[in-house]
Amino acid sequence: MKTIALIAHDGKKDEMIDFVREHRDVLSKFNLIATGTTGGLIHDEVGLDVTRMLSGPIGGDVQIAAEVASGEVAAVIFFIDSLARHPHDPDIQTLQRICVVHDVPLATNPATAKLILHGDL
Repeated sequence: MKTIALIAHDGKKDEMIDFVREHRDVLSKFNLIATGTTGGLIHDEVGLDVTRMLSGPIGGDVQIAAEVASGEVAAVIFFIDSLARHPHDPDIQTLQRICVVHDVPLATNPATAKLILHGDL
């Protein structure tokens, strides 16, 4: 079973929950991993099983980047709040770079996430 990583900045968590709820049937066919808070919300509010990493600011983005680099992740859906400052921006940039280097699809908004889910992973 392929793995999809789910991440959302604080200002985008509601949007992620809405997206996961809307695409629950498709996402249930994947192994899901997520940063800590996002994963907890997905599990509690949508009822999907999610392997939770650390919270993003304390290393969760880096943990997911390592999974991508190891070939364990088929796609990353990361709803980024580009209007807010994030103290862990270097970690976010690392994750984005790792996705590019390893040719792993990276969605940063619902429109691109839909394309990933309904494409050919």
